[in-house]
Amino acid sequence: MFFVTILGSGSAGNCALVETPQCRLLIDGGLSARQIAARLAQCGVNPLEIDALLLTHEHSDHSGALNVWCKQFPTPVYCNRLTAEALQRDPAAQRTDWRLFVTGSAFAIKDLTIETFPVPHDAVEPVGFVLHHGGESLGFLTDLGVATKLVQERVRQAQTLVIETNHDEKLLQNDTKRPWSVKQRIMSRHGHLSNAAAATVLFEMLGGRLQRAVLGHLSRDCNSPELAVGTVRARLDGAGAHHVEVFSASQREVSPRFQVAAV
Repeated sequence: MFFVTILGSGSAGNCALVETPQCRLLIDGGLSARQIAARLAQCGVNPLEIDALLLTHEHSDHSGALNVWCKQFPTPVYCNRLTAEALQRDPAAQRTDWRLFVTGSAFAIKDLTIETFPVPHDAVEPVGFVLHHGGESLGFLTDLGVATKLVQERVRQAQTLVIETNHDEKLLQNDTKRPWSVKQRIMSRHGHLSNAAAATVLFEMLGGRLQRAVLGHLSRDCNSPELAVGTVRARLDGAGAHHVEVFSASQREVSPRFQVAAV
């Protein structure tokens, strides 16, 4: 059995729980350590049972809990060298049990195999993951400005894909709170995926193994669950992919516990 639960996803913090019969791990730690522990408790999981914390990149909405968490719990942190170096500028990070991987490589944690690959984003060395357990695969794709051919090839095997749907393009363009320079960064190759861009990634996966899309990292001001799901659903339904389940993760609430490869 292979499960993923989104503990929280959005501009204010991101964290997901992955479970197999032998392994429990977190992907990103952008909520507070207290919130992560509280949301794990909702899932019936003790923080001491977490075998690893995987980081996609160093931005605080993905790594902000790290120092407090690692002071309280002996969780090893898996990331690439540049991400670790960026976070080690904080003296408190010296408490961390760093386990470094080379981007593009694969490694095992108990009964999980984790495949890593580079993604374009304005961080030092951001990555995506595909996690394998038996014949089941979970893709994790967050914080990227464009899905390159490499990205699309890596996630093509996923049955469940967690994917960023950061913004609705029209809402972002019409937003009065953000200066044009910020909008340009968000829409750039090293920014964030829009609803339409994520829908295209999922469309390109049709004909493969895709059974579920979990949409994440929604902007509070320039998106909504209804817009994100509606855009993706329309693209998939237009291609006849009514079988693919689409769910929008929340910043404030723990998601359902999704079984990878089962809808």
